[in-house]
Amino acid sequence: MADEILKLERVCKSYNVGLPTETEVLHDIDLELDHGEFLALMGPSGSGKSTLLNIVGLLDRPTSGRLLIKGRDTGLLGDNEITHLRGHTIGFVFQYHLLISAFTARENIMMPMLADRGFPSAEIAARADHLLAEVGLERFGNNLANNMSGGQQQRVAVARALAMNPDLVLADEPTGNLDTKSADAVFELMRRVNRQSGTSFLLVTHNLDLARRCDRIIEVVDGRIAQH
Repeated sequence: MADEILKLERVCKSYNVGLPTETEVLHDIDLELDHGEFLALMGPSGSGKSTLLNIVGLLDRPTSGRLLIKGRDTGLLGDNEITHLRGHTIGFVFQYHLLISAFTARENIMMPMLADRGFPSAEIAARADHLLAEVGLERFGNNLANNMSGGQQQRVAVARALAMNPDLVLADEPTGNLDTKSADAVFELMRRVNRQSGTSFLLVTHNLDLARRCDRIIEVVDGRIAQH
C-alpha cells in the first residue's frame, strides 16, 4: 500500500468551462502528502491556495487530473461516496473557528459525530470529553463558545476536526486571527496531535515562522507549485 494519504496528479481547475471567459486557476498540480506528514502550504493571495484546498477537501472537483485519497481515485466516486469519504477521512480547521455560538464547547465537538450517526450516545459524549482533555479544555466543556477566548475557541475547533478520527486535517490559516501566544499554542497543539497520533496535516499559512516548523513547505504561485 502506498505511503501517501493524499496524491494529486496533474490537477487543473478551470471556471466557466466552455465559455469565452474560461479561466484556469490551477495548472498541472502534482503533490503528495505522506501518512503522518505535517506540510505547510504558502502563497500570495490569489495564488490558488483556496481552490487547491477545496479540491483536496473534496468540496470541489478538479477539471482534469487525478486526486487520490488513501489510494482511492476520487474521480471515480459518486457524490454520496465523496461525502462519506470526506466525513470519515478529513477534518477541517478554519481561520474563523465557525463554532456554533449558542452551543457549548462539548456540543460543538460532538456535531460531526451527531451528523454521522444521527443520534446522541454515551460514546459520542465520552469522545468529546476525551478531546476536550486532549486540547487542555476539560474544565470548559459546558462553556458556551461565545464565552471563550479566541485561542480557546480555536482549540475547540481543532478538537472538532479530530472528532471522527480523520487521517488528514486541513487547517486554513488557523492562527490568522490569534495573537502570537495563542497562535503558537494552537500550532503546537496540532503538531502534538500529528506526532502522537500520526494524523497528517496540511496547513495553509502566511506565517513563515510557523511554516518553518513543519516537515516541508510547498509554495503556490499563480496556480502552480513553485517549490518543494
